[in-house]
Amino acid sequence: MSLIVDGHLDLATNAMTLNRDLTLTVNEIREKEQRLGWKDYQDRGQGTVALPELREGNVGLVLATLISRYSENGSPLHTMALKGWHSPRQAYAHAQCQLAWYREMEAIGEMVQITTKKGLAEHIALWTENPDDDSKKAIGYILALEGADSIVDLDYLHTYHELGLRSIGISHFGPGRYAAGTHSDGSGLTAIGKELLREMNRLPIQLDLTHLTDKGFFEALDIFQGSVVASHQNCRSIVPGERQFSDDQIRCIIERKGIIGGALDTWMLYLDFQLGKDDPKERDIRMELLVDHFDHICQMAGNSHNVGFGSDLDGLFGLEQTPHDLDTIADLQKFDVILKKRGYTDKDRENIFNGNWIRILNKIMT
Repeated sequence: MSLIVDGHLDLATNAMTLNRDLTLTVNEIREKEQRLGWKDYQDRGQGTVALPELREGNVGLVLATLISRYSENGSPLHTMALKGWHSPRQAYAHAQCQLAWYREMEAIGEMVQITTKKGLAEHIALWTENPDDDSKKAIGYILALEGADSIVDLDYLHTYHELGLRSIGISHFGPGRYAAGTHSDGSGLTAIGKELLREMNRLPIQLDLTHLTDKGFFEALDIFQGSVVASHQNCRSIVPGERQFSDDQIRCIIERKGIIGGALDTWMLYLDFQLGKDDPKERDIRMELLVDHFDHICQMAGNSHNVGFGSDLDGLFGLEQTPHDLDTIADLQKFDVILKKRGYTDKDRENIFNGNWIRILNKIMT
């Protein structure tokens, strides 16, 4: 099996907000939640991601997030169940709770943080040079922020970088301290958001453009000069909607030699998918639909250098909102056959599975 790099997983949110022990298998977590009768999140009993399945699918390296939002009234957005903290310092403290979970996973050998070129090279070698080695390998992770609300001020940006943060998406859903996000179209960067991007230019850190509004997207590219990615993003020309990127936006990422991580959320793969109503199997939403987005980007670029996986499979949804031919994240390996049937060469598939992400990640390693 090829090594897979997943450009976007919300592991700590699942562990600390959804109270999931990710050292258990997906089936064990599903059975426990079904037995307890939990109904607080839509994906209870239907999750698809846990550490054993990452190993099963040879998903050996991930960009793993901290998500901690600020909201003046402390309310979650209507689109998400994530709490909005009353102050940025509370948001920072909550993010540190999530970071502590990653540290605990490191302490027991489940995960290992990657922050340097040397560490990245050694980790890739571990997962690729002895494919028949069935010993338990630590899942490598690069720390990422999804939404920058918990960066209290510019000093905290440097604090985060010292803690290993290498990727920042400055927006998420709705209004944010640094930039407007999904469902806030028409708004862009805030004044402190522009300051943050200027300060980020001084660090080896990448900007994740995912969730930025159209206005914020172009404002950000005018200011930020470093490496850019869209960690979990699909194409608006295939599935319309402001959450997806237009061809003009995709072209900008290609020109900056960035990467677009394809997401497997059904409403990003199927036009007018009704959350909570439509069934992926009844709509025949298959994993192969993601390759339509890959094809579009590759045709624009003239090569396969700008696409990869950014599955978002644990982004507060489960089987009710994933392609029906996917049971767990280990099934990402099915893309080898899917891509081959669609005409992707061995080198193309290597680029998509790991090579493109590895190239991009080396730019932000010390």
